[in-house]
Amino acid sequence: MEFQDGLSPVTDSEEEILVPADDVREHLVVVGNGMAGCRAVEELLARDAGRYRVTIFGAEPHVNYNRIMLSPVLAGEKTFDDIIINDRAWYDDNGITLITSDPVSAIDRTHKSVTSQSGRTIGYDKLLIATGSDPFIIPVPGKDLPGVISFRDMKDVDSMLAAAEAGKAVGGGEAVVIGGGLLGLEAAHGLTLRGMKVTVLHIMPTLMERQLDEAAAWLLKSALEGRGQTILTGADTAEVYGQGKVEGVRLKDGTQIPASLVVMAVGIRPSVALAREAGLDVGRGIKVDDHMVTSDADILAVGECVEHDGNVYGLVAPLWDMCRSLADGLTDRHTGYKGSVTSTKLKVAGLDVFSAGDFSGGEGCEDIVLRDASRGVYKRVVVKDDRVVGAVLYGDTADGGWYFDLLKRGENVADIRDLLIFGQAFASGGGAMDPKAAVAALSDDAEICGCNGVSKGQVVACIEKGACSLDAVRAGCKASASCGSCTGLVENILALTLGDDVQSGPRTMCKCTSFGHDDVRREIVAQDMRSIPEVMQKLHWSTPDGCSSCRPALNYYLLCALPGVYVDDQQSRFVNERMHANIQKDGTYSVVPRMWGGLTNPRELRAIADVVEKYDAPMVKVTGGQRLDIFGIKKEDLPAVWADLNAAGMVSGHAYGKSLRTVKTCVGSEWCRFGTQDSTGLGVKTERMTWGSWMPHKFKIAVSGCPRNCAEATIKDFGIVCVDSGYELHVGGNGGIHVRVTDLLCKVSTEQEALDYCAAFTQLYREEARYLERTAPWIERVGVDYVKQRIVEDDTGREALRARFLFSQQFMQDDPWAERAAGANSDLHQHLDPISIAAE
Repeated sequence: MEFQDGLSPVTDSEEEILVPADDVREHLVVVGNGMAGCRAVEELLARDAGRYRVTIFGAEPHVNYNRIMLSPVLAGEKTFDDIIINDRAWYDDNGITLITSDPVSAIDRTHKSVTSQSGRTIGYDKLLIATGSDPFIIPVPGKDLPGVISFRDMKDVDSMLAAAEAGKAVGGGEAVVIGGGLLGLEAAHGLTLRGMKVTVLHIMPTLMERQLDEAAAWLLKSALEGRGQTILTGADTAEVYGQGKVEGVRLKDGTQIPASLVVMAVGIRPSVALAREAGLDVGRGIKVDDHMVTSDADILAVGECVEHDGNVYGLVAPLWDMCRSLADGLTDRHTGYKGSVTSTKLKVAGLDVFSAGDFSGGEGCEDIVLRDASRGVYKRVVVKDDRVVGAVLYGDTADGGWYFDLLKRGENVADIRDLLIFGQAFASGGGAMDPKAAVAALSDDAEICGCNGVSKGQVVACIEKGACSLDAVRAGCKASASCGSCTGLVENILALTLGDDVQSGPRTMCKCTSFGHDDVRREIVAQDMRSIPEVMQKLHWSTPDGCSSCRPALNYYLLCALPGVYVDDQQSRFVNERMHANIQKDGTYSVVPRMWGGLTNPRELRAIADVVEKYDAPMVKVTGGQRLDIFGIKKEDLPAVWADLNAAGMVSGHAYGKSLRTVKTCVGSEWCRFGTQDSTGLGVKTERMTWGSWMPHKFKIAVSGCPRNCAEATIKDFGIVCVDSGYELHVGGNGGIHVRVTDLLCKVSTEQEALDYCAAFTQLYREEARYLERTAPWIERVGVDYVKQRIVEDDTGREALRARFLFSQQFMQDDPWAERAAGANSDLHQHLDPISIAAE
């Protein structure tokens, strides 16, 4: 072989991977780009970053992602980008060669090389097999029909999403999920949320029989049935039937269940075919020693594909332990893997469950049980010889880690037995609730984050290295970075470790930056930055294109700082704002035209009726904001719907946006015998002044004609209550989950003053609140006295705020699709395509 430009080919395959000729490092080849393989590389890099040259083969076309979080992607709660563990920059920064969509098909132990499916051959010094597991497909007739899939990777999720989308054309579609374990129930939950009618078939008498006892399983089944799923236990599948594609499932008792999609989620098996064909020692999994070394000293294995001391593990916590031991062995350390005592803490379809140890109730075991049916809480702790040997929790799993810690350490619980079932906070506090004391009592090796295998000691170490906020901990050690169920524990550890200092640590906008919202807003103005890429470049964003958290915020901050100059970036908006409508759970949209102050007329009503009939909208509803909401509009019809409404003089109600939603009014003095002022007229003037303005969050205004407050002005972001002497102005209300009554800003005597103060307050909120911060938490953060000082006491400042607000209002669009109307149809369809920023 010839050397070119100081590089030497590693292999004489058609597509060669070149490395510097003087690179004498050992070559580690990793078969599998999943969670275990990449975690092993991470552990290796942390111990000796320069020791090995690394090449990773992946069967999928993606970078490393969190397979545990596929369920939230299916359910629409996360996007694929949200579950990426290691992005492209990680591979590049660490000099790792990543080969995707090309799985290894053969290992040549004699010549120490691997060959991929495409024919690429690469030599290795050390080989790591991390092939994970394969889904088990039950051998029934019809298992190979189109429409029968497993639930194991992103491709399966895409197939389910496509089936759900196709099902909308026939009213939702029907799906059967075979398997009542975790994966099956998660698949059923996601498909239900996507609008499909789902039946779950489980051959055992109770759901999740390996993780839950009968009582907890019954509670879970009841909760899932309450969400619209059909759960059939003791259901034995005979065949999947259909002509050319799946049409349904037939049980052995003759029951037939129609379905256009069948998901098999009945279990997994270690993926050992590659190792077996290479002649490695294989039992249930690839047999390994305490350093994850196989029967070949130069080949290691880790993850779900391995068998250690007769055990095969399918949970992530043992995998992380294996990866640490593997990295120790490859860097000449001597700590070996001794097996794992496992616990299972899961969120099944949004419902919390936990189990650990033996809860079968053997000889000498005693049960301590707490059941609160009204709250859906069940706790069962199994004790033997004054030691915890098992636990099952449903609905409230906060103490799962503590019970598991007691179980692993074999601690005598005789002294706290009376308080044991009430949890660590009570037991540690002697019967008084003290969550911080409970966390303080956890041992350093107690698991905090099961998704990423992070212990309390690792969280503390991360904090002691400078992580002073939740986001910083997530970025530093990944605790709470996945499902988020351990967030409360991490926050308590922060508070215990830093005390008051935890509050002074700036909350970053997202994982892409160390800057907080206030810092970014300040720097945009100070450095006269005019685009999202410029902000990311100058403020050293860690992710080149940002993420779904920072891009919408940056887009808003630039829009607010540079009205008339900055060009709104539609690709950085949430789906509702991009589509100018509210996405519904079935994938259609609802459209809300604006009705000024809640008033309407025959022309507008006719236009709405025409749109409903023309586009076959199944429902029209009067909203709480005194408008009409048209439901069931197809995505492709949205531009035409708005064109028809605009033609009738109706503009967007922005029910979808971070903007003014409504100005709610009562009839006031014109009709009501109690009315003191023309609340309807003032409401119309206020809405015409403020509509179309983009804000940090949704913004609602109300005008009540008298102190009886029929328009509920005292729970709005800005409220006006008419009185005999003029107008009381209220700010910072919220009528949502956490109700907050407004603070009185001031009293004014004229309508014009009310409008001026409203404009000034709105602009102050626009300029100083953080993105996605409602007026209620903003005022609680800065204090109502600060707002009064800026709006009421400073006449010059108030006028400047009012002027800036009115100036920015010159650039709003009457037609929500106007900025695209001049473009070609292809440009319009581009905006109608699936988008990367998730729906709210």
